[in-house]
Amino acid sequence: MADKTITCKDCGEDFVFTEGEQQFYAEKGFENEPIRCKKCRDARKAQRNNRRSDDQGGFNSPRIKKY
Repeated sequence: MADKTITCKDCGEDFVFTEGEQQFYAEKGFENEPIRCKKCRDARKAQRNNRRSDDQGGFNSPRIKKY
């Protein structure tokens, strides 16, 4: 296995999918290569986390005591 250069789906920048990362993906059983660079993956993850914290209701919502 050799390092692969992949173009990020979001920003269009090239990033390297290293041999070690490829091995990790294979060991975990991941079938698809990454489509986003680290910066864009982190940004998407933060966006998802912010959406969850803004969400009203669900398991993460604060409890309101009713008397």
